[in-house]
Amino acid sequence: MIVQACLNGARAADFHPNLPLTAAAMARQGAACVAEGAAELHIHPRDAEGRESLAAVDDTMRLVRQACPGIPVGVSTAEWIEGEASRTLRRIEAWRDLPDYASVNLSEQGAPDVMAALHRIGVGIEAGLSSADDAERFVTLPGFNQCLRVLIEVEEQEIERARHVVDDIASVLAKTGCSLPILLHGFDVIVWPLIDLAGQRAWSTRVGFEDGKLLPDGKVATSNARLISKAVRHMRWPGCPKA
Repeated sequence: MIVQACLNGARAADFHPNLPLTAAAMARQGAACVAEGAAELHIHPRDAEGRESLAAVDDTMRLVRQACPGIPVGVSTAEWIEGEASRTLRRIEAWRDLPDYASVNLSEQGAPDVMAALHRIGVGIEAGLSSADDAERFVTLPGFNQCLRVLIEVEEQEIERARHVVDDIASVLAKTGCSLPILLHGFDVIVWPLIDLAGQRAWSTRVGFEDGKLLPDGKVATSNARLISKAVRHMRWPGCPKA
């Protein structure tokens, strides 16, 4: 079990005054999150204008690795970043300072091609599943069990419906004998209930401004590191398997 820090995502600059939008800010905040117990970092590199960009991966990875030596760092390959599947593939193939892993959304049409490109260059794959349909698609792909992990990410904002989504995905994976580690997370109001659920099931989780900015008591967190600190404590509740 680990807690992963997701520092920024696709959030706009007005989401939080401490949202890291430059490589230097991601490196600085990544180091602060690691100091609070984050085992990995998940980042969305940005270009000079603050836009998400797969072309910014190399420069961002260099700074983040300098600030966080030995810590696995991953990026997103979401189709909205480049806006075109062929452009996404070209950007990935041009990487030189490789991330340790990259997230791939199975809901996106080009997911199999993106996964194949990541395999070719030796980057681990975090398979993003948001529904049972995503899971069904994932387990039909050749070599699906060679991925780094499954990322169950739930956008549903009502806890019981969110639990049903999680259970449906987990059921598909279990039926097909998928043995990959699982990282579970949600967004906004469902962040902390799913962190709790991850702890109960001995799964990994993540937290950070990509997913939300509220602490368990409903107050706005001052930083990504504050969210990580709270999540690490959540994952170490009495009766919860230790990381």
